[in-house]
Amino acid sequence: MAVTQQEIENRLWDAADELRVAMPEAQYSSVVFPLMFWKYLSDTWEHTHQTFLKDNEALDLSAEEADEVEYSNYQTFKIPLIFPGTVAESRASWSSILATVAQHGLGQRVRASLQAIESANPDKFSRLFGSMTWTSEAVLPGEVLASVMRTMNRVPKMHAGNMSHDVLGGAYEYLLKRFSDGSGTRAGQFFTPREVVELIIELLDPKNHESVYDPTCGSGGMLIAAANFLKARGGRGYTLSLNGQEAVTDTAGVARMNLFMHNLTEFKVEIGDTLRDPRFKKPNGSVKQFDVIVANPPYSLKWKPWTNDPRALGGIAPQSSADWAFVQHMIASMDPKKGRAGVVLPHGVLFRSGQEAVIRQRVLDDDLLEAVIGLPKNLFYSTPIPTCILVFRAPGTKAPERRAGVLFIDASKRFTPGKNRNTITDSDIADTVAAYHSSFNAVASPTELDDGKGLTARFVALPEIAENEYDLHIGRYIKHATAEQEELDVLVDAYNLARADRRQAEARMLQVLTATGIEGFDD
Repeated sequence: MAVTQQEIENRLWDAADELRVAMPEAQYSSVVFPLMFWKYLSDTWEHTHQTFLKDNEALDLSAEEADEVEYSNYQTFKIPLIFPGTVAESRASWSSILATVAQHGLGQRVRASLQAIESANPDKFSRLFGSMTWTSEAVLPGEVLASVMRTMNRVPKMHAGNMSHDVLGGAYEYLLKRFSDGSGTRAGQFFTPREVVELIIELLDPKNHESVYDPTCGSGGMLIAAANFLKARGGRGYTLSLNGQEAVTDTAGVARMNLFMHNLTEFKVEIGDTLRDPRFKKPNGSVKQFDVIVANPPYSLKWKPWTNDPRALGGIAPQSSADWAFVQHMIASMDPKKGRAGVVLPHGVLFRSGQEAVIRQRVLDDDLLEAVIGLPKNLFYSTPIPTCILVFRAPGTKAPERRAGVLFIDASKRFTPGKNRNTITDSDIADTVAAYHSSFNAVASPTELDDGKGLTARFVALPEIAENEYDLHIGRYIKHATAEQEELDVLVDAYNLARADRRQAEARMLQVLTATGIEGFDD
C-alpha cells in the first residue's frame, strides 16, 4: 500500500520532534533540512546506481570504465568516498553513515559526508549545507542526532522512482510552514505565507521562458510559486530562469535545497547583501534585469545608505529604513520592455515624509507605480501590522488605461482569523486579482468598485495624488478603506522612523557646531 503525503509529512515531523530535548523549535530547520536533502540525494544516487548496475551487468568494465559510464550516462551528481584509504573509508551516503549511528563521532562523520558532497559537486552544491554547526557534539549530542536519523529513515526512499517531486516538494513545504508556525517572528527571515506569495505571483503573471528574480529570496518560496503557477495553468514552469539572492548563508542553502526538491534545476541563488553587494550584474557592472521581480524584504531595515549608486532613483533612502532602497533596486532590475515587480512592504512607505517622500514623488512622476493593494493585518510571522503590495511596471509599459495614475485596492477586510496569524483564502486571492484586472477610467468613472464582500478599488489619476502631496495612504482615495490601516502600530512605526531621522540630523548639526567652536547647545 502506498504511503500517503500526510504519512510522509508526519514521519518527517516525528524526526524533527526528536530534537526537542536538545534545542528550541526555532532551530529545527538548520538540522532537518540538510539531513532531509542528504537522504534525498543518497536515495536518488543509490536508485540510479542500481539501474546502472542492472543495465551493464553483462559488460566486463574496469572500475575506471564503470565510473566513466555511470557518471556520463546515469548520475547527475556524485556521492564520493569519505576517509578514502583508511579503515573508516565509506561512501558519503545516508545509508553508509546510518549504519554507524551507534558509534562515537557521528556528527563528525555526517559533517565529513556533507562537505565531501559539496566538494565533489562544486557547480551544484557548493556551500549548500550551510555552516553545519549542529554537527558539533557540543551543539547536538550524538545520541540525539542518531535518533533523528533513525526516525527520518522510516520515511520511504526519497527518489523519483518511488515518489514524485510534487510529493517531495510538498513535504519540504510542509516542514517550512510547520517550523514557521513554531518559530514566531524569526520565521519572517525565511518564510513568506504561501497565500501572500500566490497573490503576488498571480498579479505579475509570469510566462513561459521568462526570468524571475527575488532579491531577498529567503527559502525560495516565491521562485517556486512562479513555476507552480505556470504548471497549474498548463504552462511549462521548468522553462523559467529562477534567480535569487539571500544574505544569510544557511537560509540560501535552504532555498537551493527547496528548489532541487521541487525538481527545478534552472536556478541560481547567490549569497550576499543585495543593497550593498548585488550579485546579479551585467558585464558593464550595472544590475542585471529580469522580466518578473518579487520580494518580501525585511521591513524598515536600518542600513548604510549608498553614496553614489545608479539605483538611487529620486534620491537615497534614509539610514533608518531601507524600504525604498529595496524598491529602487527592484525598479533598476526590471527589464525595460516587459519588466514588472511586486513587493510587500509596511504602510509607512505610502506616506512617510523626508527623503522617502522625495523618492516616492519621483517614482510616481515617472509613472512606474501601477497598483497599491492593502492587505489585512497579522498575515505575517514577523509582524502583526497591516502591509501592502506595490506593483511596478517598467517605464512606458503600463496599459494605456493605467497610465498617469495608480490603482488602489483595499483588501484589508478579506481574511480568516487564526490562532497564530490571519490567513487569506483562494477566494480572497481570486477577487483581489479580478479587481486588479478590472477596467477603470478616472475621468469617466471616478466611483469606487465595491464587490460587496469587503473589497474595494479605485483608479486615481496622478493630478489628484499630486494635490495630496504624493501621499499614497489608501484611506485618502478609498473612502471605505478600513480604519485599521491607521492603527497605532503603523503610526508608531512612522513616528519612530521620523524621530530617528531627527536625532541623526541633530547629531550632525552638533558636530558641525562643535567643530566651528560654537558651544552651549544641549544634545
